[in-house]
Amino acid sequence: MLIGIMSDTHDNLPAIAKAVELFNREKVDLVIHAGDYVAPFVKRELSKLKAPLKGVFGNNDGERKGLSKALGISEEILEINADGMKIIVLHGTNEKIVEAFARSQLYDVIVRGHTHKYEIRETGRSILVNPGEVCGYLTGVKSIAFLDTKKREIKIINLDTEEALGFMSL
Repeated sequence: MLIGIMSDTHDNLPAIAKAVELFNREKVDLVIHAGDYVAPFVKRELSKLKAPLKGVFGNNDGERKGLSKALGISEEILEINADGMKIIVLHGTNEKIVEAFARSQLYDVIVRGHTHKYEIRETGRSILVNPGEVCGYLTGVKSIAFLDTKKREIKIINLDTEEALGFMSL
């Protein structure tokens, strides 16, 4: 199963469109969003995904009722089982909670956002992945990630150049 991972889209419709185009081209089976969509009108681009979208709220998602209605988002923490891999998704506003999930060793993959900085980090048997920011507002780098559950690989991709920024085998 190929999973596309994104976070911190912050209403940047052209950047969201690029991410959606890449996810569709790579034929992902699922897209995970780790929060900070911001407003319900992002549905205009996210509805073009050919794969199902699952996600959580972030700290900048003020219009939660509208986002829930538009995208079906309803949680701050989401567990996903994909090809036998246990994945936990959270925005990651509280670093103590992120680290507690990592130390718990209950999950194969911890997906988080919030920092706007892409990262892949191993903590015991768990891999923490932050795809960075789709919007590119804070770091200037628009990025997403792919998790291949069959190959057991995670890679982070720059949306503008489509070059790999990070890679890890699980």
